[in-house]
Amino acid sequence: MAPAVLIEKLQKRYGAVEAVKDVSLTIESGEIYGLLGPNGAGKTTTLRCLCTLTEPDAGRIEVSGISVLDTPKLARQKLGYVAQEVAIDKVLTGRELLQLQAALYHLPRSIIKERIEAVIQLLGIEAYADQKSGTYSGGIRKRLDLASGLLHQPDVLVLDEPTVGLDIESRVAVWDFLRKIRNEGTTVLITSHYLEEIDMLADHVAIIDKGVVIAAGTPSQLKDQVGGDRITLRVREFTPSDEAEKAKSLLAALPAVQEVIINPAQGNSLNLVVAPQSDALSTVQRALQDAGLPTFGIAQSRPSLDDVYLAATGRTLLDADLAASATRDEKAERKKQMR
Repeated sequence: MAPAVLIEKLQKRYGAVEAVKDVSLTIESGEIYGLLGPNGAGKTTTLRCLCTLTEPDAGRIEVSGISVLDTPKLARQKLGYVAQEVAIDKVLTGRELLQLQAALYHLPRSIIKERIEAVIQLLGIEAYADQKSGTYSGGIRKRLDLASGLLHQPDVLVLDEPTVGLDIESRVAVWDFLRKIRNEGTTVLITSHYLEEIDMLADHVAIIDKGVVIAAGTPSQLKDQVGGDRITLRVREFTPSDEAEKAKSLLAALPAVQEVIINPAQGNSLNLVVAPQSDALSTVQRALQDAGLPTFGIAQSRPSLDDVYLAATGRTLLDADLAASATRDEKAERKKQMR
């Protein structure tokens, strides 16, 4: 049986910017697949190529065995796409918007009413369906957007940051909904900035950085590959680089310490991989004390998906997002000065 989604050696360039360099993914039917990565990593471009909204420069894309590039109209019938920004007409009611969506998908008139009632109940928006969507809260607007993406019963539902800006109650409602449709056989491809969201929801995860997949597997597999527990350490609030290097050399020699990474973006903090279920925390503190180095802050935890990204790139996802934002601001300022 063909996978729900097959992407091989995808490439996309916008002028001088290589948004996607080499992305390959295999997503099986009936699973939630998470894409993680900072802003500008290539996640949204990958989704847009998959959903026939952007034409790639190279690569192969299939949905349920159907070529997206050769037969895009047929592929669209297998796809539901919910963009990050909710796009609804505030004057129309939720039901009217769904009727419009049904017409755009050319659904047979004989099934439209039944299908609309089904998605309204599935998303739990019965009480709002006949109210103007301009009166909806952010959480209800997102549910209506999800209902639109599911109306034609796609094999694959593609979601770009579906819970961004939502309160925790609305986020939990979306999570429960995604688990429900996954259990009923719908494949879900989701991008998110919330690490815990992907960790909780996804059966498989791919981490994208600078247009390339740098890690892929189940959340447990990826975290196990990192190995050990994590210790995050600050010698000082803003540690001088030479002092951070001194601490790194000192701690790397300890038997319980497997790896030490200095994170310049966070005041030269040190991120350690240590043997699990050991007294590594107290050992690290004693070693610093014996060397005459202070401890501004220290904490031990189990590995996270952010640790996977840190191990692969030497920076956290938050650091990468901040760097991408700074780059965008610099480009915008240069354009402004050139006018």
